[in-house]
Amino acid sequence: MRVAAVDLGASSGRVMACAVDGSGITLEEVHRFPNGPVPLRGSLHWDVLGLYQGVLAGLAKAGPVDAVGIDSWAVDYGLLDATGALLGNPVHYRDSRTDGVADRVPDFYATTGVQVLPFNTIYQLVAAAGSPQLAAARQLLLIPDLLAYWLTGVRVAEVTNASTTGLLDARTRDWAKGVMAQVGIEPGLFPRLVEPGTVLGTLDGGSSLVAVGSHDTASAVVGVPAATDRFAYIATGTWSLVGVELDEPVTSEDGRAANFSNELGVDGTVRYLRNVMGLWLLQECLREWGNPELAPLLAAAAEQPGLAAVVDAGDPAFIPPGDMPRRLREACVRTGQRPPESRPAIVRCILDSLALAHRRTVRDAVRLSGREVEVVHVVGGGARNELLCRLTADACGLPVIAGPVEAAAYGNALVAARALGAVSGGLDGLREVLRSSVALRRHDPSGADADWARAEDRLRGTVAR
Repeated sequence: MRVAAVDLGASSGRVMACAVDGSGITLEEVHRFPNGPVPLRGSLHWDVLGLYQGVLAGLAKAGPVDAVGIDSWAVDYGLLDATGALLGNPVHYRDSRTDGVADRVPDFYATTGVQVLPFNTIYQLVAAAGSPQLAAARQLLLIPDLLAYWLTGVRVAEVTNASTTGLLDARTRDWAKGVMAQVGIEPGLFPRLVEPGTVLGTLDGGSSLVAVGSHDTASAVVGVPAATDRFAYIATGTWSLVGVELDEPVTSEDGRAANFSNELGVDGTVRYLRNVMGLWLLQECLREWGNPELAPLLAAAAEQPGLAAVVDAGDPAFIPPGDMPRRLREACVRTGQRPPESRPAIVRCILDSLALAHRRTVRDAVRLSGREVEVVHVVGGGARNELLCRLTADACGLPVIAGPVEAAAYGNALVAARALGAVSGGLDGLREVLRSSVALRRHDPSGADADWARAEDRLRGTVAR
């Protein structure tokens, strides 16, 4: 069976042509196109029509396929009027309109189980209250659902992406209408929910559009080639999504205090995770430096002293675009550390800091969920960053299995293919197909755990400098 996996990230989109059967899966990138924030009169937006054009071009290049699946980043949405027309370009989650909004919204963690992030959909909608656009809206569609509507005319909300909004009940997997009522959000804006594997409609040419794990992390977790359930995953890219896969949500007070999310996954699972800033820190530095070649910088960073300076990779000060090297140096000064000055030293600071954040988050996930972890799977773009993977293994004190880079596309295609009968079984079966098809790289931990513990203490300011 041939599947076109549409995978949209915060910096680029791509269409992958996949051949899937019960024994293996192959994947080929047939089209890639840029994506990114568009500044307009003090706001940041997405060029969603440009994305749609890129999707159409990619589907044309993929040729005849049996199924199409779409995944993307979370929380952002388009608003439709009474005729189904789009009311303006979607606002980018890094836009400043949500600054401070979370502080005036009640805590709904016991219901939604969602990590408080300033750009969650619930805060975007509260920020937009009273605007003419929201007043004219009759329906809200998250980004992959919006593209699916344009392709098929069907309006739904796929549950894995809907679970990131802060407006879904993590236990019932249904809209939390009581939460909506408390913050003045109209429940009628939201379409019916569907689970991954639902066939939504037929495209011109006869391909079936299948609702996959439409949050890219949900598809990426399907694409984790785990052999047992005793694994943690780090889905790396602009963000690092770090967590474990569970059967039930954990909405404890300790989980809320640790800012963990219960995002819904494929086949009734829960992605118990915390968002870490991820390779955005490095991407913004490279942009500030004029996009130099990365490989020599990584090689030079590997020669730098380890843990010389570290920052809190979850600091909201790093969320907006801008001069990232300056902000990193300022963060080091605030915590009494000598700031890195050279480019290799800054890169090493970023990667050490990400590895330290991975360590904290994996250990918190184990502590809060009770799930034993024997191995950490790093998938997504960071899987090709050998230094980051090696540092993560050292920091976590666990083996790291790196790959596949295109985990989201693999997970997308496997769920779509299963919906049409090309493969069968649960997540274990899908992952077995994947393991037989991809090359992986193992990094065993080395070095002293005490060095990482001291770096954590130094970052918290609990060790005299």
